[in-house]
Amino acid sequence: MSRWSTALTRAGVSDEGMRRDYDVQRKLVRRYRREEYLAARLLLPAELRPYVLAAVAFMHETDRRIDLGDLSARHEALRSWNGEVGAVLDGAETEQGTLRALDDTVRRHPQMAGRVRDFLDGAPVEAAWRGFESEAELQTYVDCYSMPALMLTACLIGPLPGAEPYEAFERGCRRLIEAMQRTDFLADLPEDLRQGHIGIPRDELLRHGLDVEDLRERPEACLPAMERVVNAQAALAEQVFSQARGLPALVEPQYRSFLRALIAVQEVRLQAVKAAGGSVLKSGASPAASTTLKILWKEYRAFRKYQR
Repeated sequence: MSRWSTALTRAGVSDEGMRRDYDVQRKLVRRYRREEYLAARLLLPAELRPYVLAAVAFMHETDRRIDLGDLSARHEALRSWNGEVGAVLDGAETEQGTLRALDDTVRRHPQMAGRVRDFLDGAPVEAAWRGFESEAELQTYVDCYSMPALMLTACLIGPLPGAEPYEAFERGCRRLIEAMQRTDFLADLPEDLRQGHIGIPRDELLRHGLDVEDLRERPEACLPAMERVVNAQAALAEQVFSQARGLPALVEPQYRSFLRALIAVQEVRLQAVKAAGGSVLKSGASPAASTTLKILWKEYRAFRKYQR
């Protein structure tokens, strides 16, 4: 693994002030998004690492505003943030280090500019999210928020617009993020339920004789029906996962270990959900940390072998 200072140099970041800005973003991601930080640290080329971490830090800052106060406060915070980001990308100066690093990243990787705007356009969808009435609403959520969030970083490692595999990469990313989102909604069910909303569509619950109030007030009685719900939702996630497994072949060789690890980690998360079944209602689900570390170690060895 290259030292951080070496990564900045290889990325062409020579200005001392900008190096400090990128370093602040690195520390922010290391603190709040440890899994993303570790994957980038182990599995991405040094010259790309600062830009990916800057994108993740920007997502974190946006998500922080999404979680700020009541709905009106969230929308106002996002409106202000959207204006500030837009001004910086149009050339305005800022005291916000996250935006200085983002602006530098966008200037070096112009394909990211549209992704930033797509992500900000979709952020109010997340801020207003209170669950889904139907499968169609879930799909809209994935299209408007989840997919733009993924593409903030995926656009840095994927083929550029106009390249032959570009459209296939986009489709694969859409399948991947849907599978990841479905898995998250199942694995994080207890936490979401405490917050008053869940990611399983209400009409799907009704098909199995359940509603959100039942899950909250009578969890034990709901377990048999919840087992069927989890099995059905996990099967949908597995179906779209199967359509995303070809993604690594669509990127340059130096990025394949990162993508393989991302997909493998999400698949073991889904396996943990399937193993938990209806009990995700009470305890959620996650794979053993050792399983995730084994995946990262395996792909790190493959990445190092490629770089030699």
